[in-house]
Amino acid sequence: MFKSLISAFKIKDLRNKILITLGLLILYRVGCALVCPGFSLKNAMSNTTGNTFFSLMNMLSGDALSNGSILALGVSPYITSSIVIQLLTVAIPSLERVSKQGEDGRRKIQFYTRICALVLAVAQAIGIVVSFSGYINTSILNMPTWVIGAGIVLMLTAGAMFTVWLGEKITQLGIGNGMSLLIFVGIISSAGNGISSAISQVGDNIENLWMIIIYLVALVLIFGLIVFMDNAERRVDVKYAKQIKGRRMYGGQDSYIPIKLNASGVMPIIFATSLLTLPQLVISIFWPESDAFYWYQTWLGTSSWIYIIVLAVLIFAFAFFYAQITFDTDDVSRRIQQQGGFIPGIRPGKFTSDHLKKVSRRITLFGAVFLAFIALIPSLAFKAIDDSTLTSLINAFSTTGLMIMVSVALEFDKSLEAQMFMRNYKGFLN
Repeated sequence: MFKSLISAFKIKDLRNKILITLGLLILYRVGCALVCPGFSLKNAMSNTTGNTFFSLMNMLSGDALSNGSILALGVSPYITSSIVIQLLTVAIPSLERVSKQGEDGRRKIQFYTRICALVLAVAQAIGIVVSFSGYINTSILNMPTWVIGAGIVLMLTAGAMFTVWLGEKITQLGIGNGMSLLIFVGIISSAGNGISSAISQVGDNIENLWMIIIYLVALVLIFGLIVFMDNAERRVDVKYAKQIKGRRMYGGQDSYIPIKLNASGVMPIIFATSLLTLPQLVISIFWPESDAFYWYQTWLGTSSWIYIIVLAVLIFAFAFFYAQITFDTDDVSRRIQQQGGFIPGIRPGKFTSDHLKKVSRRITLFGAVFLAFIALIPSLAFKAIDDSTLTSLINAFSTTGLMIMVSVALEFDKSLEAQMFMRNYKGFLN
C-alpha cells in the first residue's frame, strides 16, 4: 500500500484526490472534538466493556461518544440503514426492481437510505440521551433537563447527517469509499487512545508492560490471519463456447467465478452482536433498576458463557443467511447460460445452480467457523484476563474493529491501484 501511495503522489490528479480525502478526514476528526454543552460521558463509557452497543458505537466513532461530541453517532445510523435497505431490497419485489434500474435506481436507493439513516439517527440520539440523562449538567446552561436533552438530540442528529455528507463527498471527490474511511479513522483513533491509556497504567509493574507487548504481538498475528482469510477464495472454472456472429468469432475463453471464503465480511458479527445487545439497551432505557436488567446482565452479559455460545450460534446462522442473499446462484447460472458458458462436468441451468449452491455452502461453513473463532477472541480474553491495564486495549481492538480495518485498508489499496492503472494504461489509440 505504501508503495502505491508513493507512486500515486507522482500523479497530480491522484495527489489532489488524496489531499482532498485527508482534508475531509481531518475535518471529521475536528468535528469529533466539538462537544455538546453540558453532556460528558467519559465516566459512563469507562464502565462499558466488551461488545455492548454503546462500546461498539464509541469505537466506530473514535471515542466521540465518550467525549459527548456532536459527531458521537458517527456513521452508525447510515450503516444500519444500508443494511436495512439491502435486506428490504431482497424481501420487497418493488424495491428489487428499483435497484436494477441502473443509475436512476441507484439514486433512489441512496435517497431511501438517507431517509432511513435520518430516522435511525433521531432514534439513536433519543436512546443515548435517555440512557445517560444522569450525565446532563443543567448548571452550565441554567435550563430544564428536557430542554437541554432536546437540544442534544438535535445536535447529535445534525452531526450524524453531516457525517453522511462528509462520507459521500469523500467517495465523490477522493479515493475509496468515504463511509468506510470514516470508520477506519475512528477505529485508528480509538486504538491510539487505548494504547496510550494502557501504557499510562503500567507504572512500576514490569509485568503489565510484558502483558501489553504479548497482547500486541498476538494482535499482529490476528491481523495477518484476517488478511490471509479475507483474500481466500474458491475459483469455479467456467468455459465459454465459441460463437460466430456475422464474420466475427466470439467466446472461446476460460474464466472463473470467485467465491470468497468470507464474502459476508464483518456483517454476521455486527448482526449477532446487535441482536444480543439490543434487548439490554431497551431494558436499560426503560427499566434500568428492574430484575430483568440484572438478570440479562448476569446471564447474557459479554462475560458470560451463555453469551459466548449464543453469539457463536448467531454468527453461524447470519453467515449462511447473508451468503444466501448476496450470492444468487440462480441468477449467476442464468447469466452463464445466456453468455454461452458452462462449468466443466456440470450441465447448464438448474444443475449449475445446484453445484454453485453446494460449493457456496461448503465455503460459507469454513468462513462461519473463522468468523466465530475471531469474534470470540475478545470474550474469551475477558474470561481469561482480569487486568484493568489490558481492558482499554481489548475494548479498542475489538474483533469488529480489526476486520473493518483490514477490509477498508485492502479496499483502499485496490481503489488506488485501479485509479493508477486507468491513468497509466496506454491503449491501442496511443
